[in-house]
Amino acid sequence: MRTILIEPTENPKVMKFVADYNLIPGSLELDRSSDISEIPLAQELFNYPFVERIFITANFVAIAKQDTIEWEHVAESLKNVIEDELLANPRIYLQKKKEMYQIYAEMTPNPSAMKFVSSKMLIDGFVEVKSREAAEGVPLAQAIFNEFDFAKEIFISDNFVAVTRDDSVEWHQVMMAVRGLIAEYLQNGGEISNLEPQTHENPVEKIINRDYTDDEQKISDILNEYVAPAVENDGGKISLMEYDQESKTAKMLLQGACSGCPSSTATLKNGIENILKQFVPDLVERVEAVNG
Repeated sequence: MRTILIEPTENPKVMKFVADYNLIPGSLELDRSSDISEIPLAQELFNYPFVERIFITANFVAIAKQDTIEWEHVAESLKNVIEDELLANPRIYLQKKKEMYQIYAEMTPNPSAMKFVSSKMLIDGFVEVKSREAAEGVPLAQAIFNEFDFAKEIFISDNFVAVTRDDSVEWHQVMMAVRGLIAEYLQNGGEISNLEPQTHENPVEKIINRDYTDDEQKISDILNEYVAPAVENDGGKISLMEYDQESKTAKMLLQGACSGCPSSTATLKNGIENILKQFVPDLVERVEAVNG
């Protein structure tokens, strides 16, 4: 609790309420026509109809009252209000709340990859960091690599960070530490990425620098509608990378937690291949995985 001392002034209409620290640089003079939207202390004091003006400077708040009321009846109440408001906003102005990030950990089909999901969006699109050397320009990835020797790859997309570990640890040993670091980093306003995120619509265009053919677009549309959402929930991303019309083979680019996952091949063979055969049987007979 901030301790406030009540000091009379030479003007009987004005009372000083003195703090034990400097409240603001400079000074403020406020009346009922002033903009006090960012000054909660003034808002509370002007709730008292007898308060005419408020002066704030150095280490005190001076209040001018109407003649219809005596200080002995109200000074203590005003002192309590000032103490409470300075406790909430020590520098007078409304304290901006830090943006709160709630982070929870989520397993993925890849036992080496863990997904750390944020309550707020991180980036619009995705950034994939395949090694420590490639982390330049992605400060969040650099922070994770600097703290944890076992971190191998990092995939940041929308509202989550997927971290792939090496075999030196198990996730139950380090999950809470990684979660804590990511939460603290975001809470302190750390930069996420200085690189332009790749877009979700056609990420392979950045890799192979070409537009989809009509057949490839049909396959990609099926992937985006029926497959991609589930894969992204697991901390990864899947895209059509290449299509061989002659052999009716679709090659899929796997990124994030899906890349290198032991279950990826089985998932593609048993799940995605069946979906594509069902929706575009004239186009696809085989699916192959390409780790990004």
